[in-house]
Amino acid sequence: MQSAISKLTGRSILGYADGEARGQSFRAVNPSTGKEMEPQFYSASVGEINQAAVLAERAFAVWSRASGKTKAALLRKIAEKIESLGDDLVTRATEETALTPARIKSEAARTCFQLRLFAQIVEEGSWVNARIDQADPSRTPLPKPDMRSFHRALGPVAVFCASNFPLAFSVAGGDTASALAAGNPVVVKAHGAHPGTAEMVGQVVREAARECHAPEGVFSLLFDAGVDVGVSLVKHPLIKAVGFTGSLQGGRALMDVAAARPEPIPVFAEMGSINPVFILPGAIRERSAEIAKGTHASVTLAAGQFCTKPGIVITAADPANVAQSREFAASLRELMRAGGDFTLLTSRIHDAYCSGTKSRASQPGVSELAQPAIAPGSVGLRVAPVLFETTASEFTRDPQLHAEIFGPSTMLVSYSSREELLQLARSLEGHLTATIHGTEQDLHEYADLVAILESKVGRLIFNGFPTGLEVCHATVHGGPYPATSDGRSTSVGSQAIYRFARLVCFQNFPNASLPDELKNENPLRIWRLIDGEQTREAVASKTRATSL
Repeated sequence: MQSAISKLTGRSILGYADGEARGQSFRAVNPSTGKEMEPQFYSASVGEINQAAVLAERAFAVWSRASGKTKAALLRKIAEKIESLGDDLVTRATEETALTPARIKSEAARTCFQLRLFAQIVEEGSWVNARIDQADPSRTPLPKPDMRSFHRALGPVAVFCASNFPLAFSVAGGDTASALAAGNPVVVKAHGAHPGTAEMVGQVVREAARECHAPEGVFSLLFDAGVDVGVSLVKHPLIKAVGFTGSLQGGRALMDVAAARPEPIPVFAEMGSINPVFILPGAIRERSAEIAKGTHASVTLAAGQFCTKPGIVITAADPANVAQSREFAASLRELMRAGGDFTLLTSRIHDAYCSGTKSRASQPGVSELAQPAIAPGSVGLRVAPVLFETTASEFTRDPQLHAEIFGPSTMLVSYSSREELLQLARSLEGHLTATIHGTEQDLHEYADLVAILESKVGRLIFNGFPTGLEVCHATVHGGPYPATSDGRSTSVGSQAIYRFARLVCFQNFPNASLPDELKNENPLRIWRLIDGEQTREAVASKTRATSL
């Protein structure tokens, strides 16, 4: 049987057809060896971008009205087919990213879980948040109309694959799963770092769509040797929303492109974050060595290439706690020195890490505590972990110290007073997470710190670490700008579906003409808010004798 790897064509996927081998060509590069990989991939042409968008627009008319059962069937079929790729997918993804086979298998499992989670949500149906307020013709001075609202799909969505998650934030990742679940066709822009992995998954998504009799254009995949295809896709008038995970520079550029369109569209971008970790006095006294080990593991996990990596670690330097903080710093320094070097995903990430760590080491008020030498003879995109140290006053004063360094690096920040700690927290930009290590007494004494951090991040963690994000209904993977373009949204968890839906209200429509979600008899048996009360019951018509 022909392997999935040998079936790679290097061509974009346009609905149920393949693109042409005519655009600018490029190859994947193995980060561990620096060697180019087969096959050659071809950037989508202007005509192919337009073809994908037109197909998506045509598919929208059908897919946006598909039942929850129909959409769930496709999502489950995609998960099933990704699992069928087995070792072929693991082999290609590890070669393109230098991530371990265990990491790729874990990410594949997460990807399939996400698809099945959204299948469950749309099949049950209550996610549409149906609300019904019945008419009251006797109300004075004006009669009250019948008002009913729910969430509808936006339209074709452009999804940008992330460099650091070749599966979970890629072709069939959370953006694609949530967009399809909401009823939107998807045009995916593959990442140039792992195009083979993207095509393998794209081929099985297309197969799943065919087998489920989904309209052609519900899914397309475009390759891009640079940034031109992505920019053209966001500019296309038939695209109605964008999902992006990547750098602040890239996300901001897409936001500006989308805002400059004659019809601006939303860009849901997850961008930079330094994810501060606060170690309060009770914790530093009781668990210094344990927290140092956990911090090291979180900073260096996947070579520090997680958007949730702890970028700064804040400890007390007042007389009562300075000894424990020094002990913590010494422990973390030794762990960083002994940890060995790492391979980064792309040459761009490698160059940015090298220049970022070099620049930070030269900044006033910053010292370098640990930077092990890279092993002699190392090849590929190898880097050493780096540990920096500064004070809270320097950090608060210098905006450059707030910048993310993507890779296995972090910075210790010491504060000498409670007010200095709170001032540091107030100076933070928006971030995905903030972590607090402490005791229950610490939480009580530093309640004002927690209150500040609530306005700065999307997820607050107590006595844990920000890496290793749980995918569930309550998850929030977002935060105020610049962590994301819209701090009200999440790109992980079931609430991600609301990024790609909008509210529609029907006033005084006859029951027979309403969508099933809003009909009196509630044929879908979903939860609805009827006259302010949550229920699965049908609408019980009532006449109000008095005004409200």
